Amino acid sequence: MSRTVTLRSLDPRIDRLGIPQEQSPFEGVPEGTHLETYEVFHQAKRGARHIHVGSIHAPNPELAMVFAKEQFARRSECVNLWVVRSSEVITFSPEDADLFETTPEKSYRDASGYKVMQKILSWKQRLQQEQTRQSTGNQ
Repeated sequence: MSRTVTLRSLDPRIDRLGIPQEQSPFEGVPEGTHLETYEVFHQAKRGARHIHVGSIHAPNPELAMVFAKEQFARRSECVNLWVVRSSEVITFSPEDADLFETTPEKSYRDASGYKVMQKILSWKQRLQQEQTRQSTGNQ
């Protein structure tokens, strides 16, 4: 018992996604299986970086885009969304942790290795003492 699914939206922005009006028959999800999982990345304003905001489940990429828009772009500011199949994301395995080990001593790269704040506080203290001496000497 298959039927044709027609996606029609009153929102012209949805129509711009290029989703065909007539979809192939969708019999639903067989028992014991799941829809595909997609990762959603959200961009709040032009030039900003995309941030992972969550996951959604959808039967195909087109509907994943519609679901992502409804779920993650409706309430907050959004100018762009990326939707990626979770199965397409490539990661390192935990066994490859040694790839990220580096030379243990790299304090020269860390800002905490520089004593700038101490120098600033010392300079402020000297400046304050000098102002105090000038104000007491002028009276």
